Amino acid sequence: MTTADPERTFPAAGVVGGLGAVLRRPRALVARAEDALHRPLTTYYLLMASAGLLLVIGLVMVLSASSVFSYRVSGDSYTIVKRQLMWASIGLPLAYVVSRTPVRWVRRLAYVGFSVSLALLVLTAVMGVEFNGNTNWLRVGPFLVQPSEIAKLSLIVWAAHIYANKERRLRSLHQIMVPVVPGMLAATTLVIVGRDLGTALVLFAILIGMLWVVGAPARLFVLSTMVISVGALAMAATDPERLARITTFVDPFQDFHGTGWQPAHGLYAMSSGGLLGQGIGASQQKWGALPEAHTDFIFAVLGEELGLLGTLLVVGLFLTLAYAALRLARQTKDPFVRYATFGIVVWLVGQMIINVGMVLALLPVIGIPLPLVSYGGSSLLPTLIALGLLVGFARREPEAARALARRRRTRR
Repeated sequence: MTTADPERTFPAAGVVGGLGAVLRRPRALVARAEDALHRPLTTYYLLMASAGLLLVIGLVMVLSASSVFSYRVSGDSYTIVKRQLMWASIGLPLAYVVSRTPVRWVRRLAYVGFSVSLALLVLTAVMGVEFNGNTNWLRVGPFLVQPSEIAKLSLIVWAAHIYANKERRLRSLHQIMVPVVPGMLAATTLVIVGRDLGTALVLFAILIGMLWVVGAPARLFVLSTMVISVGALAMAATDPERLARITTFVDPFQDFHGTGWQPAHGLYAMSSGGLLGQGIGASQQKWGALPEAHTDFIFAVLGEELGLLGTLLVVGLFLTLAYAALRLARQTKDPFVRYATFGIVVWLVGQMIINVGMVLALLPVIGIPLPLVSYGGSSLLPTLIALGLLVGFARREPEAARALARRRRTRR
């Protein structure tokens, strides 16, 4: 006697069973995702993967966005991307070395890095090279470097070192303020002397982020916001070109052939990309209509060639990087790691938000590159070193270190 198949005898039972299986799949996927997020090496892998993908996307987009400009200037479409590859080949080994450097050695270099950064900023203010109206470049032999990019990382490490030493005294407003706030304001003032409003705003954002993470009182944030707003308006009001950029960014087409030219063509590039984009290398705006296509406005070329999905991928990778870093800052017991990690997150994600806001005409054009994606060794090297620090912090967390040790033993 054979047993009847219930799904054949009662078809509805088979439908219900199949529906139950379909409903269980999302739950299983959610359970697997939660399990993966609780593994000790998740933060380490998220940092490595998101940073690596952003760097690869950046190299591809620099190649595409700079090819026309590079050929017009040098006769070789690959000149600029070759330089970016050179900086990446220097930065990646440095990031690896930094990731393996003990935290105590990083902290010993905090004051040295801060002092060197201030000295370079002073030299830039005195004998810097002017470019696009900003005196924020310094000639070092055959190279032009931007000391303010180096200062972002050195200021974060220096402030994190000081706050870690004062961990038990941070209930005092005086201990929170001195010497971090005067030191950061001194560096920011030197940047403002060079008329670099964009970098000054990033440094202010880093300062506000560091004050927030150490528990500064709310009235200090209100006062800081007022000072920053007044200072930014004063800088804009004293510069006709900068004032025009700020007053026309909401509707760049009202001064299409003037200050609105760059943001308007950025919007043209983004709107023509559609969902999937025109394809890598197929941008039309990079043929001369869009200034700074491979630097500050590379996100516009990315949107034109890779579409909405490409831009969402890049923003998602930055958010993944931020999630992993904040996860590290929340879990660590080392105050220096917590403060330095949070400062790096504020720097990179804040700069991304400003850059994307510029391209989308949500913010004025203030000359901020997109980290890891825009062309420029002065920006790429400190960013890679900062990410090397984060990766090193993540792999030294006790559970992650034990997991890596077990993996090495099993491979042997």
